Amino acid sequence: MGTTQLESVPEPKYWHLKTVLTEALDSEFSVGEILPNERDLAARFGVARATLRQALEQLELEGRLQRRRGVGTTVAPPRMGVSVGTEQHVWPGGPGDAWQSVDCTEAAPPAAVADILETGRDEPVHTVRRTRMSHGQPVAAELLYVPSSSVPDLSAIDAPAGAAHARALLRELHRLELEGQDSAVELGSARADDAKELDRLPGAPVLVVTTRYVAGARTAALSVATYRADTCRLTFGDSGGVEIHHPHRHAS
Repeated sequence: MGTTQLESVPEPKYWHLKTVLTEALDSEFSVGEILPNERDLAARFGVARATLRQALEQLELEGRLQRRRGVGTTVAPPRMGVSVGTEQHVWPGGPGDAWQSVDCTEAAPPAAVADILETGRDEPVHTVRRTRMSHGQPVAAELLYVPSSSVPDLSAIDAPAGAAHARALLRELHRLELEGQDSAVELGSARADDAKELDRLPGAPVLVVTTRYVAGARTAALSVATYRADTCRLTFGDSGGVEIHHPHRHAS
C-alpha cells in the first residue's frame, strides 16, 4: 500500500491519522497481531513520529491497541463489559464472584478511605487484595478495606496469612446483613503498583470503581477496583454479570 499524505487535512493530523489507522486495523490486522514499528508506520502515513505517537495513544485510550512490555503494540481484543451499579446487592466473595483473593494485611488505610469508613486515620483496617482475570490476562486489581468492627470474630479464626486469610475475612463479612451498596466511577492513571499488577505502563489510563457496602447503617467495607481502560468498558444494568462484546473485525 502506498504512502498516505496528510498535509492538506485541516483537522489535527494525529486525529485524522487515528481514523486512518482505525480503518487499517479493521481491514488489515487481527486481534493480537503486532503492529509495525513506529518508524515504518510514520513513513507509510507520511507523518512525524510525534504525530504517530499521539494517534497511537488515542487508540490505546479507546481500547483498540495495547502496549505490552517486551512485545510492542498489538491489536487489542474486544473490551470486556463489566456490569456495575446493578440492583443486586451482594458482598464480595459470594457465589459467582470473578475475583481471586491474593492477600490480606492490616494497616492504616489512605486518609480518604479512613474518612469514608469513619475510622481514625492511624487506625489499622483489614485490606484484602484481589485480582480479576480474563482469558489468562489481568484486567483489574482491587483493594477491599474492612474495619475490624465489621469482622469482630476474625481474630478467633485459625487461618494462615495470605489468600486463605483473605477468604476467611470475606466469609466473616457475609455474616452481616448487607443493607445496600453504591458505586462511583472515574477515569484515572495507573500508579506504579497498579501498573505492575495489570501489566501496564505507569500512567496508562484506568477506570477506578469505588464501591461502598453498607451494613448496620454504616460503611462496613469499601472496595477500590482499578480496571484496565484498554480492556474493559463498564455497563450499567441489573444482570450483575460480565458480557463479552465482539464488534466486527476483519482478520488479516
